[in-house]
Amino acid sequence: MTTVEVPHSSRSVLLTVSKVIEETTDACSIVFDIPADLADKFQYKPGQFLTLRIPSDLTGSVARCYSLASSPFTDDAPKVTVKRTADGYGSNWLCDNLDVGDSVEVLPPSGVFSPKSLDHDFLLFGAGSGITPVVSILKSALTEGTGKVVLFYANRDEKSVIFADELRTLSQQYPSRLVVIHWIETLQGLPSADQLANIVGPYLGHEAFMCGPTPFMDTIHKALADAGMPRTQVHAEVFNSLAGDPFRDADVVEISDEEAADAATVEVELDGETHNMSWPRKQTLVDIMLAKGIDVPYSCQEGECGSCACTVLEGKVEMENSEILDPEDIEAGYILGCQARPVTDHLKIEF
Repeated sequence: MTTVEVPHSSRSVLLTVSKVIEETTDACSIVFDIPADLADKFQYKPGQFLTLRIPSDLTGSVARCYSLASSPFTDDAPKVTVKRTADGYGSNWLCDNLDVGDSVEVLPPSGVFSPKSLDHDFLLFGAGSGITPVVSILKSALTEGTGKVVLFYANRDEKSVIFADELRTLSQQYPSRLVVIHWIETLQGLPSADQLANIVGPYLGHEAFMCGPTPFMDTIHKALADAGMPRTQVHAEVFNSLAGDPFRDADVVEISDEEAADAATVEVELDGETHNMSWPRKQTLVDIMLAKGIDVPYSCQEGECGSCACTVLEGKVEMENSEILDPEDIEAGYILGCQARPVTDHLKIEF
């Protein structure tokens, strides 16, 4: 039995594991029980993720982000799916140690890998455990949306296909709206950009969402570009291992009179509310919002997870680390609040 006595921050909570499902020989799903008083805090969008705190004898703990494979429209409880990796401490610990009734410290749902509307036609790509946020979007689009869905799903071999039965059932349930294309590496080799460009040709009007290893997503990006899909229709989910501790409450910054005198001004829209504040040039957006007592979404504060992603509607910022964002995302106005510092005198930002 794995227990955690108290949360390590004001934002994290302890959740009880209600089910552990063996999906394949190297992947398991963890279903969490959400108490009624936490239901609002754990509402999520298709494609978002949870950050889990995993015990470690070496460092005390490590933080890992795992996508929600459940849909908020079809599943009773949130579920993350974890696939073992050869040197993955977090994934192996979770698969080896967690059982029903155990407690896990978790941060609320985060991430921007979610459609703005479920009524689009979707072209979805998943490789290995990259299927997890993709299947959440797929189930949500089929049940709540009106469009068609095409899933391209690549795996090493047939035994590695996570959610095989669920996808088969959905294909039978939505025969005129869902097409599932399986690609098995041991039978077909790695897919090339040319092969994929031929496959995606009929679906260039769809919204594309992809998740998987970097080489896989690079190939998909090239295939979609070669086929002529506009980059504005392409969305990619990227995860990096978190080096810091997102479960530690952030230090509230002290702002000097000199910083305040030269500060920019910013209007921030968050959860239906508008906040107007000064923004000192050396402080990040997350820093100043925390200093004002605003419940801003953030996690790692290192530019590695995307929890604090938001959009610049007016003005310009600079960022120290923005590798998790594609250049096209940045061009479209996406920024990371934990990395952004003001360049212009006035800004307008939307979460």
